[in-house]
Amino acid sequence: MKRAQDNPELAETLRRRRFLGVAAGATAAGLLGTGTAAAAQTGTTTAASAQNGRGGPLVPRGHLGIQLYTLRDQVQSIGFAGVFEELARYGYDQVEFAGYTQGTGAITLKQLKRLMRDNGLRGIGSHVGYYSDDPKAYTFATNLTQVLDDAEALGLPHVGTASGPWRYGSTVDGWKRCAEEFNTYGAAAKARGMKFYQHNHAEEFSFATDRPDVRLYDVLLAETDPELVHLEMDIYWAYVAQYRFGKKADGSPAPFEPLTYVLRAPHRYPLFHVKDGEHDETVPDGYRMVDVGDGDIDYRRFLSAVGKTHGGRRDHHWMVEHDQPADSLTTARRSARYLRSLRCGGRG
Repeated sequence: MKRAQDNPELAETLRRRRFLGVAAGATAAGLLGTGTAAAAQTGTTTAASAQNGRGGPLVPRGHLGIQLYTLRDQVQSIGFAGVFEELARYGYDQVEFAGYTQGTGAITLKQLKRLMRDNGLRGIGSHVGYYSDDPKAYTFATNLTQVLDDAEALGLPHVGTASGPWRYGSTVDGWKRCAEEFNTYGAAAKARGMKFYQHNHAEEFSFATDRPDVRLYDVLLAETDPELVHLEMDIYWAYVAQYRFGKKADGSPAPFEPLTYVLRAPHRYPLFHVKDGEHDETVPDGYRMVDVGDGDIDYRRFLSAVGKTHGGRRDHHWMVEHDQPADSLTTARRSARYLRSLRCGGRG
């Protein structure tokens, strides 16, 4: 966030949105500290520690999901029913959709909802396109009412897009225009009792072409209403971005920490994509994607810090994902087992 603070226009907007503030910064600083020191400072009792989940699972029951894009090959081969049965066996609670057919042919939303219910799963969100030149395309820009109708029919509490705000280019003004459209979609979703969200890749953390001192992600956060537009942080891509965009075009340092974004405004991040990567500076992204638990991203630290925020164990949902798994069911099983093994205050 340092880059936005250095820019007077963005800094003022951020203050107006209450995205940055003394209280939020103090909260983030405290959360990044050690749990032991925090407990000692506040005189936390054993009962309070138990209430906050100390010793319990870092991912609370009911909050572990998977993005079905990970399992697209299995959805096509054994269908949603077979995939949902496997996910239930692996201990998943939720699914996030990437289309409602995924190459399976005709299946109704009513059938999908029944399959989820029969397997003890909850639909938590859905990825939908942002815009298209085809007015009949299934996107927020072209068919907002239908998109929201379908999400509502499935009982989804969140509906969003994995498309970045690139519709009008990579300038500050271009992203402001996208932000206003996102605000519109967010207001429409809120009117239905849902939350609109945007899922990032690495490039959202790059710099504006007309203002190389401004990180584009900061523009998105500053110009969207925090009560209308929420974020799904893809943690892997955020750390790739930390590697790729840790310097400005002129080579000057521009470090950032993905976790700090979340801790400054935890209520804006109801969903996360949990994917892992091995650090490898021989590849352009600086990481190679692997199953969750096999890589170098410190998920104990990330989950612990988010869990300590206000409502942290109640309001956040963790979606396993792998873009190109060698065996998608194995990835789903191993990733769930690893995340279920992590315990609060332990080494799990």
